[in-house]
Order: sequence, then C-alpha cells, then structure tokens
Amino acid sequence: MITRITLLLIATVALSCATYSDMPGLEFRDFEYSGPDGKAWPGRDLELPEIQRTYQMNTAPTVHIVELNPEADKTLVFVHGLGSYLKFWRYNLDHFAAQGYRVIALDQVGYGKSSKPASFPYTMEAMADVVKAVIDRLDAKRPVVIGHSMGGQTAMSLAIRYPEAISGLVLAAPAGFEDFPEQEERWYRQAVRTVHIRASDEAAIWGSIRHANFFRWDDDYSWLVEERVRVKQDPAFAQYAYANVRSIQGLADNDFVRDNLKHVAAPTVIIHGDRDRLIPSPFFHGGFTRDVMQYGADQIPNATLVTLERCGHTVQMDCSAEFNGAMSDWLAAQPPPNGKPTPAPAEKAPAAPAAAE
Repeated sequence: MITRITLLLIATVALSCATYSDMPGLEFRDFEYSGPDGKAWPGRDLELPEIQRTYQMNTAPTVHIVELNPEADKTLVFVHGLGSYLKFWRYNLDHFAAQGYRVIALDQVGYGKSSKPASFPYTMEAMADVVKAVIDRLDAKRPVVIGHSMGGQTAMSLAIRYPEAISGLVLAAPAGFEDFPEQEERWYRQAVRTVHIRASDEAAIWGSIRHANFFRWDDDYSWLVEERVRVKQDPAFAQYAYANVRSIQGLADNDFVRDNLKHVAAPTVIIHGDRDRLIPSPFFHGGFTRDVMQYGADQIPNATLVTLERCGHTVQMDCSAEFNGAMSDWLAAQPPPNGKPTPAPAEKAPAAPAAAE
C-alpha cells in the first residue's frame, strides 16, 4: 500500500543523482517569481476576510498574486494545479502581457507564498471562492480564467456557480472529467497521507516532476526540482503537505463539477497533451487522455478541444510555444469580455456541496 501511495503522490522514478539536497534551505517566500528572462514579476499579498467569513476560519487567509499590465482592458486570471504555484505559468504570463492583456496569477490558499491554514477546507468549491474573491478584489471585470489540472477543475466550479463573473475558460489538462467511484474516493481519503509527501527524497522528486509531468523535459525546468527539494526545510512545508493531501481528497471526493458540466455557460477551450501520464489516473483507470478530454468537451455546451502532440501533463510548460499559440488563437476568436454575459442554460445549476468536516 505504501508503494502505491508513493507512486500516486510522487510517481517515483529515480532519473537523477542528488544535486540539491545539500544546498541551503529555501522558504516559500524566497521563491523567485520571474519570467524566462529573469525579470521579477511584481507581487503582493491580498487578505481575504470574505473567505474567513464563508468558511468560519480563525483568521483571514492571504493570497499572493502577481499582476502584469494592470491598465489593460482584457483580463486573464491564471490558476495553478495540485502541488504547484503560480510560477508554473512562467512561460506564459509575459507572453500574454506582451499581447496587451492584463495578466493576474495567484498562489492558491495552501500553496506557494500564500498562507496555509489547516482550517481551510481545500475543496474545489472553496478554491473557486478564493479565485472569485481575487477577481472581485482586483475589479477584474469578467476575465478569462485559465486553470491547469486541479486549477481547471477549480475554474469549472467557478464557471458553474458564478457564470456572470467570467467571460471564458481555458482548461489546460484539466482534472474534473474522470469518474471516481465510491471505493476509489474512499481509498484516497484513507490512504493519502502527508508523511509520504514529506518523506520523498530527491530522486523521487525528480521522478515526480520530470517523468510524471513532462514528455519534453528541458534542463531549463530544473528550477522546479531545486525549489521542491530545498523548500522541504521550510517549517511551513508540513502545512503545504497537508494542503496537498486535502486537495487530493477534494479532487476525488467531489462529483459536483463532473455532474454539472452542462452548466458551464462560458465559451471554453480544453488544451491538453496526448502524452499525459497523469490523466486518466494511471492507478485506477486505463485508456487515453484524449478520450477523457473529449468527454469534457462533449458535456460542456460551448467547448473546443485542442490536442497537442508529444506533450505531457504540464502542457503549458512542456509545450509552451504550442500552448501559447493555441490559447492566443482561441482568445482572438472570442467576443469582447466586457460585453453581456453568455446566457446560462435554462436549467439552473444546483448549489455546491457543503465542505466536508
């Protein structure tokens, strides 16, 4: 069982000798958020008292954001996936800012430079509420929301529950389309533990990042491994591990998005790689990634499916040029985002499930 859990969480493949374990530790706050040219992105923290009230937390969580080209009219909001942070958009943010978009990216609660409270539920609906709070706080009128993996499922929850808040969705290798039966959900709840994340060594981290997430690995991505290895010494890493475990449970536990895909009213593009090693689940489900993504495209009323060849799960990095091109083409074909909201389907979406205790 431990072997299976370890494989699930970190996809253990020893592809590299240790190179970072003996280096000084990093704190999450020390991560350098910058584009490929090394130019630092301007960042700041937002306190979200509305999330504190909604989820009856002791203190208001803080969310770290970066914002580029803030005066532009058209806004893009980028939401990262499980186990990552906003720097996973390193090869995308400057590209779209240069095209004239206002670009906002956030570290989700529990990740990166944001606070990591144990009292936050880490469901997809709670995370969608965080994104909605950021949109409201920054007065980002009807942005296009771009979500990778878990961030894609978060973005769909946002679109289902707050259709008036956004003008479009870009789903990069999104979670949320697979069906996890009750016994699989129960396995996630019982088997996934923080100890397996905290105990992963450097070789396992290389396997997790390089093998599980990429098909076209490039040495320029080595910062992913370095930061992940060195940040294990941060006292906040235990809180980050807890956020990951709760998020994994939320991903598998929550049928709300899959059951309500027909209520996604916003124009949507699904961009994925055909060499994705994480979708479908390699431990529970066989089959092909395109079939999973096609299911989502068939269920969402106004969806376009784009398959990028020889690209892995972290498609926005693994194939950044192709991803940026596909997303740019889709954006260019959309109506102005500040117009009237897309009419929602006649049948109203049900309320989101309450957060599990």
